[in-house]
Amino acid sequence: MDQNIPFRDPSLPLSDRVSDLLGRLTLEEKISQMTNQAAAIPRLEIPAYDYWSEALHGIARSGKATVFPQAIGMAATWDPELIQKVASAIGDEGRAKHHAAMHSQGLSRRYQGLTMWSPNINIFRDPRWGRGQETWGEDPFLTGEMGTAFVHGLQGDDPRYLKIAACAKHYAVHSGPEKLRHAFDARPSRQDLHQTYLPAFQKLVQQAKVEAVMGAYNRVDGVPACASEFLLTQTLRDEWGFQGHVVSDCWALSNIHNEHAYTKDAVETAAVAIKAGCDLSCMCTYDHLSEALERGLINEVDIDQALSRTLATRFKLGMFDPPEQVPYASIPLSVVNSPEHCQLAYQAALESVVLLKNQDNTLPIGGHVRSVAIVGPNAANLDVLLGNYHGLIDTMTTLLEGILVSSPEGMQVSYRQGCTLNQKIANPTNWSIYEASEADLTIACMGLSPLLEGEEGESLLTANHGDRDEIELPFVQQKFLEALVKAGAKVILVLTGGSPIALGKLADKMHAILQVWYPGQEGGRAVGDILFGRANPSGRLPVTFPQSTAQLPPFEDYSMRGRTYRYMVAEPLFPFGFGLSYTYFHYSHLELERDKLQPDESLNIHFTITNQGPADGDEVVQVYLKDQAASVEVPLHSLVDFRRVALKTGESREIEVEIPVEKMMIVNEEGQRCLEPGSFEVIVGGCSPGKRSLELGAPEPLVGRFWLEMDPGESIL
Repeated sequence: MDQNIPFRDPSLPLSDRVSDLLGRLTLEEKISQMTNQAAAIPRLEIPAYDYWSEALHGIARSGKATVFPQAIGMAATWDPELIQKVASAIGDEGRAKHHAAMHSQGLSRRYQGLTMWSPNINIFRDPRWGRGQETWGEDPFLTGEMGTAFVHGLQGDDPRYLKIAACAKHYAVHSGPEKLRHAFDARPSRQDLHQTYLPAFQKLVQQAKVEAVMGAYNRVDGVPACASEFLLTQTLRDEWGFQGHVVSDCWALSNIHNEHAYTKDAVETAAVAIKAGCDLSCMCTYDHLSEALERGLINEVDIDQALSRTLATRFKLGMFDPPEQVPYASIPLSVVNSPEHCQLAYQAALESVVLLKNQDNTLPIGGHVRSVAIVGPNAANLDVLLGNYHGLIDTMTTLLEGILVSSPEGMQVSYRQGCTLNQKIANPTNWSIYEASEADLTIACMGLSPLLEGEEGESLLTANHGDRDEIELPFVQQKFLEALVKAGAKVILVLTGGSPIALGKLADKMHAILQVWYPGQEGGRAVGDILFGRANPSGRLPVTFPQSTAQLPPFEDYSMRGRTYRYMVAEPLFPFGFGLSYTYFHYSHLELERDKLQPDESLNIHFTITNQGPADGDEVVQVYLKDQAASVEVPLHSLVDFRRVALKTGESREIEVEIPVEKMMIVNEEGQRCLEPGSFEVIVGGCSPGKRSLELGAPEPLVGRFWLEMDPGESIL
């Protein structure tokens, strides 16, 4: 193709190149580009391209790729710097695999493209949701920070080209139930919408400059999300200034007429969706755009506007430029599962592990332990390394393998599965219980697997479309653990899963508990190293673990009342932000630079953290605000800052945190953010505030108070 043709000329402005290409396309060719399966245009030497690719925790569904911990596990690291490195590695692998596919096949098929439909930044509001494992937890601020780091890593830092086009999904108010997602009408209050469900999307649009946003299946206040002018135009583009493209979730547009009954047929759906701001359809409906034109429901300008946005993304990815001009086009295939990426996967798994209990310093396992029994359905299970939306690699290390590698020579180690995930045991035997009772320690690898939770249609052992009816540990596992304890076994419980598990009184009977999530290909090695003290656990919970299902509001209710640490009054089993270490941290000397604040000022605070324990370790410092005088209902506490701090034993460090006045804004009942005068508390510690965190061994938090001064009766929008 002649490089003098304007759309092929890299020296021209992006808008000029897009306009030139649009002007060369026939109407039929334009419509052929409006679904994820964009057709080839041979006369312009434009190959076919499929926009649908996945990169939730590694390149997914596309053969070999480094498998990092599932997103909820990466959230437990509370380490944005690490997550940006992980996402950058994922982007490198995506680029290398894409160009290898183009070289060998001349086109990219589904899952081989450069438009990755990740990250999932929905709020994990209810632990029954099977797809909660894909999210960054229950807190909007943590989700926004971690999601932003992920997008920055994927998209790269080149001033001209994107490494990968990231996509924030599912916009908006989308978090189960899975079985209702195609017809459900989520009706949050305006306050909940703007205080909980939208902030992470706004942050990724305005700060991370995410290239794409995916519309959700459900309705929001009666209007399908992919046809919502309020969401896609008024909020996303007009208010937030979004410059990228919007894609529907797959087959979501067909739901608009089939399940939501919002339109009469696919032709009307195509028209209302494109006019509302949905630029690209996944798998359906936009093949009816020509009929919508014939009926006069849309015009060619509507098609041009949408297509200009998706074409702009392809230009930013360098798809119409000589490869030698695109810095990411030369990334070699050798980056896939390279030693550096394996080490990143190991580091992410290591930092994701959360120590929930450590009675009598059972962990780390010391030299006095001569025998260990390994039991449980997840010890030798590859599925529990993967989670959903995963890649594949031939170097995965199971929990059993990792524990064996870490165990010292001379230690007696045995393994029996002992029980099933949740199926009735047809041939009961006490042999594994006997062996466990004879061992010095029993490591029970229990919990969930992707067979028990996930997306609609993927979890084979759940009858509830991937969701859980109850959040308790499966009954067969409960009975097995109780039998172990009754036989005298000293149990270290290693829990896999992508969502909170309610253990009830069983937690009191365990000597130690580790939550390891779906830890990726290096998960076994990381868990083994933590169990035997080669590494110090430092993960913190990105979600609240309730005491029981009975503590949860109805699943279908999208009100935040009673949900997450910000609104839950009852004491949980394990609180948001909680996690123990093999060392002990002490907070002291909190100083507020001022105790009275004006609306144009930030609050600067200083405090000291000291590692007073026997080992080097990382603490996740967490800063919360409590508004004590709001005129409307507000969160009990809100996370406003956090940072991971590495301290050697005996080391102290002074930490300075600036809290901008925007963090003190309330969201009123109309959904407006505003400032009000009043009293605030700032709480600094290693966990979300609450009595339960202290009972479990979290450091004593520091509390400071200040006053936001304004004229009487004044509020600032």
